[in-house]
Amino acid sequence: MARPEFSAETSGGGAFVRQPNRFTGRVTPHSTSPEGGGPDDEGRWPLEAGRYRLIWCRACPWAHRARIVRTLLGLEDAISLGTVDPIRDERGWRFALDPDGFDPVLGIGFLSEAYLATDGDYTGRVTVPALVDTVTGRVVTNDYPQLTLDLSTEWRRLHAPDAPDLYPVELRPELDALMAEIHRDVNNGVYRCGFATSQVAYDEAYQALFARLDALSERLSGRRYLMGDAITEADVRLFTTLVRFDVAYHGHFKCNRNKLTEMPVMWAYARDLFQTPGFGETVDFDHIKRHYYGTHRQINPSGVVPLGPDLSGWTTPHGRG
Repeated sequence: MARPEFSAETSGGGAFVRQPNRFTGRVTPHSTSPEGGGPDDEGRWPLEAGRYRLIWCRACPWAHRARIVRTLLGLEDAISLGTVDPIRDERGWRFALDPDGFDPVLGIGFLSEAYLATDGDYTGRVTVPALVDTVTGRVVTNDYPQLTLDLSTEWRRLHAPDAPDLYPVELRPELDALMAEIHRDVNNGVYRCGFATSQVAYDEAYQALFARLDALSERLSGRRYLMGDAITEADVRLFTTLVRFDVAYHGHFKCNRNKLTEMPVMWAYARDLFQTPGFGETVDFDHIKRHYYGTHRQINPSGVVPLGPDLSGWTTPHGRG
């Protein structure tokens, strides 16, 4: 069996098992802490505009969803944004894109510094997105699924007046079930294909991925978005995988039954979202390719980054809506 890329996240059967999220604090107007204070006894941080900094990477789909939701809800002035370099080495995510290699607000060179300031014994993989408190320098949360839901619900009083409701109360039971399927088979499914170290584990992930994409294509053949006529959290989560599919997952992760451009309904749906304000302008195909092909040296030992595919189709008419 080949040596896994993330040995601590590989099962005995060669399947990729993603590590749990270590930091699960939440920013909420229900916190009993005073302004400027830390978390209350229930781990709730006070809701304060301008206090927290969202650290993301343009290459990372989990971080990308937080960036999109922040934009859609009009939270740009309420939550500042820090961007790490797409190339991650053994030291983790670094602020190499900033002058002198330090985040201008947090004053750190590596995101790991904030992790260790929060938990000095932390030994897991440092991940984005991370919401960091600028007062203490501590990580509030790296719990990416809950983070975006909280942006829609707990941050509501700071939303733009015309912000969409990405997590409608009446749709939550169906939304939660759908997003769980998308996470298991698609969002994390492409990683389960790419990081599998046994044929059995890869085959299982591959079959589940394309079965789910076929089911989602059928669902989208009769509606513009996953839940109907309005964009929801589910669309954001699916989009961040779809936009990386042909440039990374199809070849690099061996998700190669079809390209996205060869799935007519899904391709039109992805273009529709890409051309929606808040989506396409947050995509950086160069960072995506350089991260995946330049970081995963077990999968791509040479580190050579492909020149393709042709990206011109993303701005062509989608015919939906």
